[in-house]
Amino acid sequence: MDTEAQPTERDRSSRPAPGAVEGRSRFALVARITEWLPGGRITLALLVCLVFLLLLSSFVVRPFQIPSGSMENGLRIGDRVLVNRLAYRFGAEPRRGDVVVFDGTGYFGDGDYIKRVVGVGGDHVVCCDEKGRIQVNGRSVDESGFLYPGDSPSTVPFDVEVPDGSLFVLGDHRSVSSDSRDHLGSPGGGMVPVDDVLGRADWIVWPAGHATRLPRTGAYARVPAVEGAHG
Repeated sequence: MDTEAQPTERDRSSRPAPGAVEGRSRFALVARITEWLPGGRITLALLVCLVFLLLLSSFVVRPFQIPSGSMENGLRIGDRVLVNRLAYRFGAEPRRGDVVVFDGTGYFGDGDYIKRVVGVGGDHVVCCDEKGRIQVNGRSVDESGFLYPGDSPSTVPFDVEVPDGSLFVLGDHRSVSSDSRDHLGSPGGGMVPVDDVLGRADWIVWPAGHATRLPRTGAYARVPAVEGAHG
């Protein structure tokens, strides 16, 4: 006679369902955390939201406030823009016409700056042709669509070759913009390393009446590429 005890239906039904112990452990952990935190679940929810926003700002989008009039009329002092941190993360590089935010520490001055890309690695950028227009790789560029009304493309003559991995950048309000022209004799020759670009400004989000998407201008679309240059 088999004397081993056989489980009854009551014994089977009392066993925890698969995953039940794990589920209770998770809820118990949350309960312990909320008991420890002042404010309980509300504080925990706020902390989770804060961590999410920090990750979002570090890896996806970052808010940036326009500090000067160097990009008027498109970007005005006090405007808030969203900087796309992923724009150049997966093999893509800044292109002519992009409005980029970069860390200028060490060659532009301490802090972050926002300018328009005029030349990329390998480009030959000259000011100016017989009509006062900037030339890139021998092609004159009509910048009237974004240049500040009454400004000339540049009152400072220059003739530069942009090194690979670098950018030549200018403000749209040329008469008040401190940009690559002003740093031609500084370390780096006024060029911005691509590695120091924080992202591309894609949206104005504040003030609400000025909110809009910032598309890439087509002014540089007909500029011919040279070896080492990107679109």
